[in-house]
Amino acid sequence: MLERTDRNEVNDGCGKDMDSYKGHRMNANELAHELENAKSISEVARLVKEEAIPMLKQQTNDPVNHPKHYTDHPSGIECIQITEHMGFNLGNALKYIWRCDLKKDAVEDLRKARWYIDREIAKRTK
Repeated sequence: MLERTDRNEVNDGCGKDMDSYKGHRMNANELAHELENAKSISEVARLVKEEAIPMLKQQTNDPVNHPKHYTDHPSGIECIQITEHMGFNLGNALKYIWRCDLKKDAVEDLRKARWYIDREIAKRTK
């Protein structure tokens, strides 16, 4: 959760200064509060333009924490939300199946999934 520090900067809770967070100065809860209490359409439009859109862009353009090929699935669910509850081989197989149509070479990802499935079958049949 992002929070304001006493210097009126946004902080990610880990002590990291988030001034580079694309210029927005609110966390999601603060933005929701401001939108609920906006007194005019122009104020809502300003909040969306200056706060909400940059916040969403930052969240969706994060190649380390939320790679596009993991977050663009039509279900709206990120693959890790499911695979973190599975074993290594099955989780990786599902990961490659999940994202195969979101990357350039679907067949390569399906082959990788099969490789992990074959490893799991071998492990279970020994």
